[in-house]
Amino acid sequence: MAEEAPAAAPAKALAKALKKKAARPKKDGPSLPKLIVAAVAESKERKGISLGAIKKVLAAKKVDVTKSNKRINTAVTKMVTKGVLNQTKKPAAKKSAAKKPKAKKAAKK
Repeated sequence: MAEEAPAAAPAKALAKALKKKAARPKKDGPSLPKLIVAAVAESKERKGISLGAIKKVLAAKKVDVTKSNKRINTAVTKMVTKGVLNQTKKPAAKKSAAKKPKAKKAAKK
């Protein structure tokens, strides 16, 4: 029985080593929020762009929209709360956003 107890310890160390190797590498290219801001900036609509239109632009840029649907929704809402995007419609229509205009400095005379 004394021989079986030490054999369990290397098995646990092997399992930990395998878990560390299972981490996926980061993919190259711009992040999802940067792609969303670019999609809003490309829009020629004066009143902003809807979430569906943002997803169409992202799909055209080879982003798997069905797989990252939740990430897109949370990214848009976080950017609205941070002030990166400006919400143009009522709060009931949360997902419509426009790029926040930059503040202009007053000219000194």
